[in-house]
Amino acid sequence: MTKISAFIGSQRLIPGKTLIFLDEIQECPNARTALKSFAIDGRYDVIASGSLLGIKYRSKKRREKAEPKSIAVGFERQVTMHSLDFEEFLWAKGIGPEVIASLKGFFDRREMLPPVLNDRFGGYLREYMLVGGMPAVVKAYVGCGDFGPVQGEQEKILSAYIDDIHKYAEKVDVPKIENCYRAIPRTLAKANRKFKFSEVEKNGSERKFGESIEWLKDAALAPLCENVTVPEVPLSANVREGWFKLYMSDIGLLCALYGLETKRLLFSGKLAGNAKGGLYENLIAGVLERKGYPLRYYKTMDGAREVEFVIEKDGGVVPIEVKSSNGATVSLNETLRMNGVPYGYKFVEGNVGVVGNKITLPHFMAMFL
Repeated sequence: MTKISAFIGSQRLIPGKTLIFLDEIQECPNARTALKSFAIDGRYDVIASGSLLGIKYRSKKRREKAEPKSIAVGFERQVTMHSLDFEEFLWAKGIGPEVIASLKGFFDRREMLPPVLNDRFGGYLREYMLVGGMPAVVKAYVGCGDFGPVQGEQEKILSAYIDDIHKYAEKVDVPKIENCYRAIPRTLAKANRKFKFSEVEKNGSERKFGESIEWLKDAALAPLCENVTVPEVPLSANVREGWFKLYMSDIGLLCALYGLETKRLLFSGKLAGNAKGGLYENLIAGVLERKGYPLRYYKTMDGAREVEFVIEKDGGVVPIEVKSSNGATVSLNETLRMNGVPYGYKFVEGNVGVVGNKITLPHFMAMFL
């Protein structure tokens, strides 16, 4: 503490009241080692933040420089931070917890929303999809209520992500990782959103690009959704190796990559086609990830049945169908007849409804899962 006080001049360290915040801790591995000493001392609360920690420490090129001497096992609690979810976006817009609690009442009762309320929150959700949850972007939007500054802020973040790939990845891997990242929007705009290495490069293979996918996943730039072939607990026992989907970490960044015209059509409710389905699928993936559910989708080995997501809940497997409008759900209906499937959700551009063990909800109610 004496060394710290020497650097902060007239600022006082007050036991029990001072919070020490160590930002970008990956740039000084010894600082992470020192967290144990702070914890044992106990006089001050300490928060450390860092990006791409695991990536930088794993880098062969930087290992000697970047690897901390030791990790403070048992003396640090790790928390993964995500961009703002839809509920937090509503808070930023000034929509308080009491309004959201009232909305949740309709979810709990499985009761149809008044059309005015349903339309209003559907509009808020489209705003969220265009803006996303990156704090700088939300601040720019909420500060003026204008989409004008949004695209520019999003492009800054996307450029920073590419810079991070160049900074932290091994030089030989940089083009492969960057090309995989840029392939995600193309894949999500197709009817079959399974990630294909041929979208990265003609005749591309897992052997060539597999480690690049792992890098993006570990860097939290691209959440990975695994294919399970049987909807039974534990889902992890039914994962099909090599079959997966990749999503963008923030729905607003995906919209930014599609461009301003896509944004205008989405906001006006006029967007159609496979890209719209990919956007809503990415939206729900973000909701599930933030709620701590491992991302998995159900598809049989023969491809006869596919449901966008499956989660373990209430003693069984709960399938989740995502529709960009309000279409038929043959695969979901068949899955709901299987043993060990208590009920399922269908998210649509519509209102609340229940038929048997199928619960239909508007997309914005995914925040209540």
